[in-house]
Amino acid sequence: MRIGRPRFAMNLKRRLLGLSAAALVLPVTAGIAGTAVAGAAPVAHRAPSGGFEEVMVPSSMGPIKVQIQWAARGGNAALYLLDGLRARDDRNAWSFETNALDQYRNDNVTLVMPVGGQSSFYSDWMAPSNFNGQKSTYKWETFLTKELPDYLETRGVSRHNNGVLGLSMGGSAALTLAAYHRDQFKFAGSLSGYLNISAPGMREAIRVAMLDAGRFNVDSMWGPPWSKSWLRNDPFVFAPQLKGLSLYVSSASGLPGEYDHPRAPIDYYNTANGMGLEALALVNTRAFQVRMATLGIPATYSFPSNGTHSWPYWSAELFKARNQILDALNAH
Repeated sequence: MRIGRPRFAMNLKRRLLGLSAAALVLPVTAGIAGTAVAGAAPVAHRAPSGGFEEVMVPSSMGPIKVQIQWAARGGNAALYLLDGLRARDDRNAWSFETNALDQYRNDNVTLVMPVGGQSSFYSDWMAPSNFNGQKSTYKWETFLTKELPDYLETRGVSRHNNGVLGLSMGGSAALTLAAYHRDQFKFAGSLSGYLNISAPGMREAIRVAMLDAGRFNVDSMWGPPWSKSWLRNDPFVFAPQLKGLSLYVSSASGLPGEYDHPRAPIDYYNTANGMGLEALALVNTRAFQVRMATLGIPATYSFPSNGTHSWPYWSAELFKARNQILDALNAH
């Protein structure tokens, strides 16, 4: 089982998302006002008005690349977009697998897309993974809630007017970050997230998925299955701490939909894989919905009748959540 980005053939990606080959390299080669690759030196106190930039931000893990599309009118709000289990080291997939940049180009919110973190669940790990020779310990929660906001504050982005949204692995991570850092986040969104990690079989499934995605040892992340760290990072368990947040939670049925048109054998494999992953996400998300209802905590839920565990559907859900995000961050 793999939790995260399914491996679509490139021609299928381009056709589904309507992107040309030039658009696929937009984050690296061109921006609205010209792409720059910069260090963390700027000391301006007002966010740039529009434009795309890639920066290297210092962290305890070493320099982390962050892709940024600045708020159109220099506003102080930011939306963090988190990747899936197979997060790449060169680009955040939101920047090229979806049209997120176009969706928010004219809005007064900065898109913040951290790069890297494969199999990390964006957590602070206990130790480096001992299965794959990892040299440093993942400290993604620290990076996203302290080191990155420290940098963004020098560029005019508020520490207290942020949203966070992710897919799959990033979906549960988004809720976790928002629950424990309420001073930072006003909005949290989960798309096809695994929101009931304590359910039977889920811990074993995550273990297998992380071995498949980079040979990471889950015990280095949250410890053995009986460790309290598993409960701390389970949205079903910490649900009461989400009260008062603006929340958007989505999962499709797993049935093929408008963006699924397999032709080659690899396409059929990826579609079948995406069906299974999305069905599992739906079971988790429905359980989370019931839990939230018993607590009397409102959220916006989206359960499309068709859709697999794949980027075109997450791109569509991001657009559906747009007005709610802009309202929560006062970023219209």
